[in-house]
Amino acid sequence: ACIMAALWPERCRALVSVSGYLIGSPEANKAPLSPRAELAWWYQFYFATSRGRAGYEAHRRDFARLIWQTASPRWQFNDATFDRSAPAFDNPDHVSIVIHNYRWRIGLAQGEREYDTLEERLARFPPIGVPTITLEGDANGAPHPEPASYASRFTGRYAHRLVTGGVGHNLPQEAPRDFAEAIIAVATS
Repeated sequence: ACIMAALWPERCRALVSVSGYLIGSPEANKAPLSPRAELAWWYQFYFATSRGRAGYEAHRRDFARLIWQTASPRWQFNDATFDRSAPAFDNPDHVSIVIHNYRWRIGLAQGEREYDTLEERLARFPPIGVPTITLEGDANGAPHPEPASYASRFTGRYAHRLVTGGVGHNLPQEAPRDFAEAIIAVATS
């Protein structure tokens, strides 16, 4: 959604973005983070190895459950909730897509050449001018930047909301009312 709003704003009325300005760049990803921040990306490094790919292939559901638990440590989802998403992990291309995405992020896999021009534009971190609300849960266990670090990327009407009450990374599912209210607010403002 951030990419659409940045590159094709005429196609976007407004934007709600969970965890901020979500436009990445393999070039920018070459810069190391602090050790604590790198620790949060352990699976990115795991996926860079043959062992990681084999491990993910063999343990997709266990892996996903672990990520759900670490990214949203206070979310008490039940088996039925998890089981509604789990069939997606069985798609025949799921593992290949996930592994390629994480390898691409750290420069270990090439992107699609036909999109190089778009990637060059995105590497300049274009501003987003459509009305935007960013949301963050107060218990987000996934790696995410502080809102102050990306606020200037939004050049149109902009607000950031911190959703409290132990809300983690899966904000639309953990706090659906807050998410829906943000959509209504930004679309009607």
